[in-house]
Amino acid sequence: MTAKRGLITDSFKVVKKERRGGKRKKSPTPPPQEEDVTETVRDEELQKLRQFDLDWRFGPCTGISRLQRWDRAKLHGLNPPEEIRDLLLQTQDEPEYDLNLWSEYPF
Repeated sequence: MTAKRGLITDSFKVVKKERRGGKRKKSPTPPPQEEDVTETVRDEELQKLRQFDLDWRFGPCTGISRLQRWDRAKLHGLNPPEEIRDLLLQTQDEPEYDLNLWSEYPF
């Protein structure tokens, strides 16, 4: 029988090198700014309105504003969400909230 051969690295001593700068300290993450929170709320509101635009249960949305569409759906007994109407009435002056998703496309 032959003797068991080891790896060539078995004959060398293992040495760990130190880092040049020593251990790194983690810096704490800064708290979120108020603008980010405001933008997040705005994005969530616009996302809800886009979902309302894409929901065909309330009728077509081309050629009319979101509030007109909500009123029409209510008139026909389609039970549109009240939170959408409240949101539209609060932000009535802003065209980004008032105009539907398809308003920028020519028909």
